[in-house]
Amino acid sequence: MTYALCIGDRAYSSWSLRGWLLLEAFGLEFRQTRTRFYEPGFAQTLSEWHPARTVPALRLPEGIVIADSLAIAEELATRHPDAGHWPQDPKARAIARALTAEMHSSFTALRSDCPMNLRVSYQDSAPSQAVLEDLARLETLWDWARAQTGSTTDWLCGDYCAVDAFFAPVAARISGYNLPISQSAQAYVDAHLAHPDFRRWRAMGLVDGADQPFYDRDYATRTWPGPTPLTAEPCDGPSINTKCPYSGQPVTHFLRLNGMVLGFCNAFCRDKTLADPQAWPAAMALLQP
Repeated sequence: MTYALCIGDRAYSSWSLRGWLLLEAFGLEFRQTRTRFYEPGFAQTLSEWHPARTVPALRLPEGIVIADSLAIAEELATRHPDAGHWPQDPKARAIARALTAEMHSSFTALRSDCPMNLRVSYQDSAPSQAVLEDLARLETLWDWARAQTGSTTDWLCGDYCAVDAFFAPVAARISGYNLPISQSAQAYVDAHLAHPDFRRWRAMGLVDGADQPFYDRDYATRTWPGPTPLTAEPCDGPSINTKCPYSGQPVTHFLRLNGMVLGFCNAFCRDKTLADPQAWPAAMALLQP
């Protein structure tokens, strides 16, 4: 069963991140098409994903397209009941669905004032009262979910599930705009920043095309608060590997990491690895004796 997913700019498209996590984090195979906001090609690409008007858009194996992240979550959960999109426990599942639905329809101040930008983190974004109220509501929901489900993991309802995928862009906004939250809420945000799939998405977003001026803000910046990437640099070959760790194709682009030269089949494969080497187990495995 093969799916196809259409996404927008990885650095900026919060809903695309949700759609991608609903497949990637739950082990479902899919093909991917990427388009960029604010360019003529965006409408042209979506014309091939009728009736979608925005991203993410998921084409099901039988050919129809659904383009709402909550609908995508429910449809994938129905088709793959063992994938883990929703908790098995009925109470935890009800709580996860309630929080996901509220995330899907609410928090308009946080969305509008703090659009997701994975390429930058600000020292102080001077959040409005409306944003502070959204943050307070998030903390209420997160604390309630943990208390009701008795979760002892990093996640709200036990194991990582769809509700956590929906809050991943919220964690990115809180981190990017350095928004004030409680210690317990910060621990949940930190778990997202360290999640392997989130790290891979952000690494790709850092090298996924030019900056989009719409997302620029005139605030002083700081270092991104997630895990510190290993230092790597572009270089010339030859490399210790002859085939790309991702595609299996012959290598043409190279980086140096821990004193060793690794090869990749194209600039994007190399650059996403440069952005956060530890996010890519297949590349890190090349360093093993």
